[in-house]
Amino acid sequence: MSFENKVVIITGASSGIGAATAVLFSKEKANVVLVGRNEMKLESVAALCETKHLVVKTDVSKEEEAIKIVEQTVDKFGKIDVLVNNAGVSRYGSVGYGNILKAYDEVMATNMRAAIILTSLCAKHLISSKGNVINVSSVLAVIPPNKPGLLPYCISKAALNLFTQGVALDLGKHGVRVNTVSPGPVRTDIIVNSGIPESKLSWADFAANTVLKRVGEPEEIADLIVYLASDKAKSITGSNFVADNGFTWKR
Repeated sequence: MSFENKVVIITGASSGIGAATAVLFSKEKANVVLVGRNEMKLESVAALCETKHLVVKTDVSKEEEAIKIVEQTVDKFGKIDVLVNNAGVSRYGSVGYGNILKAYDEVMATNMRAAIILTSLCAKHLISSKGNVINVSSVLAVIPPNKPGLLPYCISKAALNLFTQGVALDLGKHGVRVNTVSPGPVRTDIIVNSGIPESKLSWADFAANTVLKRVGEPEEIADLIVYLASDKAKSITGSNFVADNGFTWKR
């Protein structure tokens, strides 16, 4: 499953699923573009990559900053073969506490708006390379949250799922595939970064609510992303691949 001479952009590459995906693509000989807000963390991930790479510190939710991702990638590598829209945040927001709108705006800016912006900017390059897009969603896009504060995150991921299907239809005539990966609970730093109190949300709680009684690891999701981006998945588009240890249907 070699990606030799392929160019892959990964947003949210400074940690978690994005970092694991960047490292795995590099092992498969791809040239990787690591995008994120924390330059120190990005450089740490880049040090683990075995092929040519580019670090771009930027906020992907802002169009003027997203433009430089594409410009710098094309300047350095001359093309774009794969886009992984992985950047994601969660913010504690509840109608009952009256703070849902602020959380919704912050979450949608990164989880949804950024995917629209970057996919649009990359489209002509992906058409040229007959490339593909992988959007990292969540199983919480299709099940109502039973924990307080998660609603803004769930809404953003539901929107991302529909966006995937729409873009798959739009770009399919050009030979560009677009798919979604929906993880269940995966051990990353998203809970710490979300501001949700640990007393309300913990990895132990998540593990207890899966069939396999475990939380996933970032490398497991990276395996699925790389597979979907490869020629082994050349007949797959507009699909949503779930990797959740049985979290969804146990609910």
